[in-house]
Amino acid sequence: MIGLFWNLLLALAWVALSGSVTAMNLLTGFFFGYIALMVLQNQVPALKGYSRRIPRLMAFLVFFLKELVKSNLRVAYDVSTPVWYMKPGVIAFPLTARTDMEIMFLSSVISLTPGTLSLDVSDDRRVLFIHAMFLQDEEQLRIDLRELEHRLLKIMH
Repeated sequence: MIGLFWNLLLALAWVALSGSVTAMNLLTGFFFGYIALMVLQNQVPALKGYSRRIPRLMAFLVFFLKELVKSNLRVAYDVSTPVWYMKPGVIAFPLTARTDMEIMFLSSVISLTPGTLSLDVSDDRRVLFIHAMFLQDEEQLRIDLRELEHRLLKIMH
């Protein structure tokens, strides 16, 4: 998070020094700031690994948008057809995420996806309880959630 803060600060400095407040100029400043932080990450311990986070974030966003479209289409189809295919249920999902921030981001992303909703976290923070609209194959849902968690944790580490 420190790297992102510095990258945004460098992008704003770029905009201020260039005198042109446009989205393209801000993006250009962000790009040059990213390059500068990539060069500095070996000398500044707080920036270690920052250069790998942005590509991972972009890959996660592409993955999440694809899953979001698929789940939206599935829910829309089920709601708009006379026959309902949903089989709702609640599952306990064992977590790999350990920190409060990791669990919060994971539960938020799960709740953003139509057809799933994060309900609660166990007291020991090892299990996330999730309501799923389509629970025909519980094991496949766990595999999909594990993939989502894995990709999200790659960004944060």
